[in-house]
Amino acid sequence: MESEIRGWFTGRLPSGWFEGPPEIELDREEIAVFGTLPEPQGEGGEAERAALADGLIRRFREETRERRIEIAREAERKFQQKVSWGVVCGGEKVMFTTLSVPVMTRLRQSERQVLDTLVAAGVARSRSDALAWCVRLVGKNTDPWLAELRDALQHVDRVRSAGPDVNS
Repeated sequence: MESEIRGWFTGRLPSGWFEGPPEIELDREEIAVFGTLPEPQGEGGEAERAALADGLIRRFREETRERRIEIAREAERKFQQKVSWGVVCGGEKVMFTTLSVPVMTRLRQSERQVLDTLVAAGVARSRSDALAWCVRLVGKNTDPWLAELRDALQHVDRVRSAGPDVNS
């Protein structure tokens, strides 16, 4: 399914939007489409390059808004999942839209105390925000391991799909 979605977006997106094909990230609810914008070319230092990247990102977002909405609606009908958009520019990944999905979990007292400490310290507004902050922190600090785990899961999916059909 991922290769079908990647192929569809690669064929559907207007040429010239991105450098290379889009990057697609999937989960059960959402298709996130990322494109790489040209690297900012400035004579100044880091601050100027960061400002250039911010300007490129904002311009791309505004100039492509109508078309991205149109393409997202087509994809949502075709693949039955919400579509979100983002870009990579100047080494930074920026999301324009994203789906926020509630997730229920049961936590023991010691785990709730971690969340409550983050709320009390002003790191998060609520337990929900604190939990999201923790998940982002773990994701950021374990990227290589998570990438390896995702690769292994893709291999399992390929092997499973090549196996016998148990419904026949």
